[in-house]
Amino acid sequence: MTEPTTPQLTPVPEDWRRALAVVAHPDDLEYGCSAAIAAWTDAGREVAYVLATRGEAGIDTIPPAECAPLREREQRASAAVVGVSTVEFLDHRDGVIEYGPALRRDIAAAVRRHRPELLITLNHRDTWGGVAWNTPDHVAVGRAVLDAAADAGNRWIFPELAEQGLEPWNGVRWVAVAGSATPTHAVDATTGLERAVASLLEHRSYIEALTDEEPETYVRDFLTEVTRSVGARFGGTPAVAFELLGR
Repeated sequence: MTEPTTPQLTPVPEDWRRALAVVAHPDDLEYGCSAAIAAWTDAGREVAYVLATRGEAGIDTIPPAECAPLREREQRASAAVVGVSTVEFLDHRDGVIEYGPALRRDIAAAVRRHRPELLITLNHRDTWGGVAWNTPDHVAVGRAVLDAAADAGNRWIFPELAEQGLEPWNGVRWVAVAGSATPTHAVDATTGLERAVASLLEHRSYIEALTDEEPETYVRDFLTEVTRSVGARFGGTPAVAFELLGR
């Protein structure tokens, strides 16, 4: 009896110029997306980051008032490593982000400001592949990104945005979901992997609180294994996987 074959992943389309990545916390993008983002910025594409929180509740040993500016600095440095200079924070509370109109409006406003063709976010489902429970922040932000892709193009959903000078933008063509258990597409990580390692290492305060392992060993081993495992479905080339949803 023939064993079923695992479907191969398709390259993410390249006929776009601007992308906007919207996630909940500092380090969310660096745990898997940075190699793709480095490849895109190398090719002359524009990528901007919007984070719902400053990650202030993410380190048990550092009070939120001290942690927020620290993690903001680390995120800006991390983004710069992969060619991203625009990093914005929405100031929702870390750990208790609420899905709803306020979050959708903030993200829709960001979409209207940046006018991307590609939106990038993190797994919005309840679990990571049915193995581990996802956090409420990831679920809320991921779902809100999917909704805001349409909200941004409808002038009647948040009419106050147009009054603020943010005209509707209906140009989002895809939403790329990282960390999905059902990926459909991938980006070659070969040229961006070293910068992805350096980018995640900029989150040193978080990593040192997370593991006793030497930070560079931890980061390199993690990203190498992730991109290698994706590569098994991408012609053997190390890669970053996305579930690509069209609009």
